[in-house]
Amino acid sequence: MLAFDSSPPPPTTTEPSVSKPSRGHESYIALVWRRLRRSWTGMAGLVLVGLLLFMAIFADFVAPMDPKVTDVGFAPPQMMSFHDKDGNFVFQPRVYGLADSDALDPVTFQPIVGVDYDNPRLLGFFVKGAEYQLFGLIPADRHFFGSTDGEPVHFLGTDKFGRDVLSRAIIGSRISLTIALTVVFIVTVIGTTVGMVSGYFGGTFDVWLQRFVELVLAFPQLPLYLALTSLIPVTAPTNVFLGFVIVVMSALGWAQMSREVRGKTLALARIDYVRAAMAVGATDRRIILQHIFPNVMSHVIVAVTLAIPSVVLLESFLGFLGFAVKPPLISWGLMLQDTATYSVIGSYPWILSPVGFVLVTVFAFNALGDGLRDAVDPY
Repeated sequence: MLAFDSSPPPPTTTEPSVSKPSRGHESYIALVWRRLRRSWTGMAGLVLVGLLLFMAIFADFVAPMDPKVTDVGFAPPQMMSFHDKDGNFVFQPRVYGLADSDALDPVTFQPIVGVDYDNPRLLGFFVKGAEYQLFGLIPADRHFFGSTDGEPVHFLGTDKFGRDVLSRAIIGSRISLTIALTVVFIVTVIGTTVGMVSGYFGGTFDVWLQRFVELVLAFPQLPLYLALTSLIPVTAPTNVFLGFVIVVMSALGWAQMSREVRGKTLALARIDYVRAAMAVGATDRRIILQHIFPNVMSHVIVAVTLAIPSVVLLESFLGFLGFAVKPPLISWGLMLQDTATYSVIGSYPWILSPVGFVLVTVFAFNALGDGLRDAVDPY
């Protein structure tokens, strides 16, 4: 016979449930940032873009030398070493200077430069060097890195006039990135405004405006760039020439942005909350600024990060042809003019160093753009 236990069951202890923190209160920017942090390419691009902007803003401080000071023409890069002339290891890095020899290069008939092991130049950070004015206002003579005794060092060699390639590339980033950022800013403002207005109002206004946009897109840009930039006299001030280049690039670059924004606006104008705003009598300005513009910005931000590399490549190409920046200004494209002949490239390959800066810039902004493209839609 089975016996049943009639005693009440023992009391069960329930652990207090710990609720996970809700992310529903996060703002849109916080959601985008959380999604962007998961993309290693996007974060790598963000870090590189930050370093490039820092280098451009503080170019005089980062550059180890004055870009106008001349030394031995077409001197090879000086490699950093942790060994003295006897081969013993030392903690403070150093480079060895250059010394001319009596022998001549059989191709270029330039003196062959040798290494001077008897006079090492110690390297350090925040060293004294050439004087400059930070932001054009503050006199200073400290440089981020360089030789401790102020003697010239050439980590990427020198050009045909004996000017330091690394310092010129760092200073040149200021002009190249300034042109790119200014052109993209103007293109974004004009293209976004034209695209939203055209897509929102539609009708005959949209038809005629898009025919004008198609006319701008139909222009062969490269011949037009060359024709317009050649109109400026060589004796024109550098600021005038630089401003004209920015205006020409902006005038031919806004049309594509406007077409993309117009397509987004046409889709947004049919959404229920936009139609509801129209039904309650909201003004066109309020609908465009409060309902359409915030939803278009995610696409615009991504388009900006992807447009900057295109402008950098265009400026480098035009500078290589001699139609963008003129001396005494320095840009990456202007520096590449020394690579116009194969004999120079074969004998002095280090003058191609500005190409590395262009490639890093293009990769940085493209990687950041890819990361933002995936992060602008966190849901």
